[in-house]
Amino acid sequence: MFSIFKNPTYRFFIVSILLFLSWLLIYEYWLHPKGGLDKAVISNIVYFSSNILKSLGYNVLQEYPFDENFRTVIIDGVHGVWIGDPCNGIELFALFIGFVIAYPGRLINKLLFIPLGVVLIHIVNIIRVIALCMIDFYNSELLDFNHTYTFTITVYSFVFLLWYLWSTKWNNYVLNPK
Repeated sequence: MFSIFKNPTYRFFIVSILLFLSWLLIYEYWLHPKGGLDKAVISNIVYFSSNILKSLGYNVLQEYPFDENFRTVIIDGVHGVWIGDPCNGIELFALFIGFVIAYPGRLINKLLFIPLGVVLIHIVNIIRVIALCMIDFYNSELLDFNHTYTFTITVYSFVFLLWYLWSTKWNNYVLNPK
């Protein structure tokens, strides 16, 4: 039974599945019902997206910042982009972290790469919200397509790029000179 863990491929898949199931249980039964993590991440996305759009010259309307449902970035004149829990990036953080933990590598490399990757994924998600707001402003008919397809493919491709960098570059060279 435990000899299966000697094979790195089997070990990777088993650890990945166990981490994913653990994440689902923790998120669905504890983190999501409490709402604090989702609210914090969404508030951060709204804050940075709104301020970047303002710095680009757009008239951004503000919702009540202390409202429980402060989730929308609105450029004056359009409906705006509402950020739901599934779109806040937390699931991508978990998938990314699980892959890095499950993949073989030195702990110190993982401790450096995981926060870097999470921050980069979050930045890409902020850029996604900004782009969706601009699409809504200039041609709202394209909003649904770009939200559903273009940016889903873009963000997941970015996560796959990070996984590729972890498995081929960072894991092998950072703090592990040959």
